[in-house]
Amino acid sequence: MTASITENRGEGVREKGEGEKPSSILLSTTAEDHRIARMAAVALGLTILENAIPSPLPGVKPGLANIVTLIVLARYGWRAAAWVTLLRVVAGSLLFGNFLAPGFFLSLSGAVLSLFVLAFAQHLPPRWFGPVSHSIYAAFAHITGQMAVVYLWLIPHSGIAYLIPIFAAAALLFGTVNGLIAARFMDNSKPRPSKG
Repeated sequence: MTASITENRGEGVREKGEGEKPSSILLSTTAEDHRIARMAAVALGLTILENAIPSPLPGVKPGLANIVTLIVLARYGWRAAAWVTLLRVVAGSLLFGNFLAPGFFLSLSGAVLSLFVLAFAQHLPPRWFGPVSHSIYAAFAHITGQMAVVYLWLIPHSGIAYLIPIFAAAALLFGTVNGLIAARFMDNSKPRPSKG
């Protein structure tokens, strides 16, 4: 995302000189910036919805915002998906009041590891690998990143290994469901051939 700061003093827009106080700041944005902001807003909305759903076990969430990440990855590439994901994590933590709290670092670690996995997964042959497999890989990477932070920082006890089967089952279930939803959205957005 790129932006440049300019100043508006009534006589038009000009670059802000050193030592001058701006009367207003205008950011020049691109179409890609707007697209990323829109998709991040949709992902943030799904995060808010997800937080309203009661969870049977702390840390087990459906990861609805990952649907948006998968769609952005398929349509606009990894860089855009990374921006959407990181903006969603930071904005969500600010919205829920846990910025720089343990929950923020858990979410960030899962998101970053998922993005690294998706960076490699997008280069797999599309004939055999698609949104569902990418979603499953990302879900497992997400939970791996979170478990690593829990073990290395919050609860350095081998007992957390007993939770791995539960989290792995949740990752497989929600990764599959989210991948199917993302694939459905991608299929519906493709132009249909005209009849006749």
